[in-house]
Amino acid sequence: MRNGMHTDRERCVRAVQSKDARFDGWFFTAVLTTRIYCRPSCPAVPPKPENMTFHPSAASCQQAGFRACKRCRPDTSPGSPEWNQRADLVARAMRLIADGVVDREGVPGLAARLGYSTRQIERQVLAELGAGPLALARAQRAQTARLLIETTALPMADIAFAAGFSSIRTFNDTVREVFALSPSELRGRRPKNTVTVPGVLSLRLPFRAPLNPDNLFGHLAATAVPGVEEWRDGAYRRTLGLPYGHGIVALTPRPDHIACRLTLSDLRDLPVAISRCRRMLDLDADPVAIDDQLRTDPVLAPLVDKAPGRRVPRTVDEAEFALRAVLGQQVSTAAARTHAARLVTAHGEAVKDPEGGLTHLFPAPEALAALDPESLAMPRTRRTTFTTLVRQLADGTLHLGAESDWEDSRARLLALPGFGPWTVDVIAMRALGDPDAFLPTDLGIRRAARELGLPSTPAALTARAVAWRPWRAYAVQYLWATDSHPINFLPV
Repeated sequence: MRNGMHTDRERCVRAVQSKDARFDGWFFTAVLTTRIYCRPSCPAVPPKPENMTFHPSAASCQQAGFRACKRCRPDTSPGSPEWNQRADLVARAMRLIADGVVDREGVPGLAARLGYSTRQIERQVLAELGAGPLALARAQRAQTARLLIETTALPMADIAFAAGFSSIRTFNDTVREVFALSPSELRGRRPKNTVTVPGVLSLRLPFRAPLNPDNLFGHLAATAVPGVEEWRDGAYRRTLGLPYGHGIVALTPRPDHIACRLTLSDLRDLPVAISRCRRMLDLDADPVAIDDQLRTDPVLAPLVDKAPGRRVPRTVDEAEFALRAVLGQQVSTAAARTHAARLVTAHGEAVKDPEGGLTHLFPAPEALAALDPESLAMPRTRRTTFTTLVRQLADGTLHLGAESDWEDSRARLLALPGFGPWTVDVIAMRALGDPDAFLPTDLGIRRAARELGLPSTPAALTARAVAWRPWRAYAVQYLWATDSHPINFLPV
């Protein structure tokens, strides 16, 4: 990990001078002579080292009076990998800020979710990011405004409201301050051939190369729940339950970005939808650092070299994934999809898909709380597991979200009936985003281990996997890819 990398001046200067895109999002370069800030890979001639200062966030640059570079557009950098590979207070706060909590609930709401005082949150976030929660949320609003200005034909007043600004004046002032252009000037700079479709937002989601889309999109397509998800014309499509309404997203892998088409019932949900799609596709990962660590194991090195850049396929809704993990215990993938599809039809909120194919949101725990357990076509013990999980999620006894403490959530899940280590760790890996979650009891992992000459018993494999830390969830992806006999059921 490169925690606090912006303080390593020599390393930052080298990254800027070599225009190394791997460091985009890790830090930002503020140029004292021009008063602009850039990503490390900016195509402009690098400034003299004595004219460079380095910041941990775009918000920190803006707080210090720098404006965004018009060439490299640092606001469109991939996010820092720090926030998805750590579980400390600041990382959890940053995940919530990206999810729009400050705009919806203010800093007191952010603090309440994390269980700390407002003062503690502000102090720790400021110390590490160079800007407090309000400034970070403001930077996110500016980025959202820019996206809407450049990808839609909406009136500026509608954009200001959708981006979360309290007034047109604040919107105008912020855009001009951050980008050194007025909103109308920003719109005038977009390519002349830009086509805008009413109601549809077309975006580019950046990532750090390399990215191997096969396991990422292949897994999402293979486990897609009918009505909620589908694979169509080279795109993964799914419905989204969002704070202000619902949405439909289509995600298509491209060589240097993920093409994202969003249809939202309320444009205020744009930053949340983008954040959740990025998390689902693990786009803020640092694949070079991960793969370099895994290559130190001579057994994994050939697997990494063959298909580098594997990501961990995650989720847009942590509670949804936990419920689906229980539905999939000890049954085939096809059966798990059938169980989930029945729940969706009976309890999911209907949505209208302009392209057809998607029909419902996955039902929220609150919508499932009153279901008749006997209506679930599964063994009695698994019905008990499922209904207990539904009840605890619905009443708030158990909360799974961007702010969850990974170890605390593990302990709470293990205390539920029918939850074993496999189920808990697959939820930690796929829903909570723990990059070090490991599945030594998984049959596919054990089969792959035997084929590769690794220990196959859970205890011995866990001991062998110590060298893969803190990236064991990524090692799981490489091991799964070697298994020529796909797993036909999920352990408990």
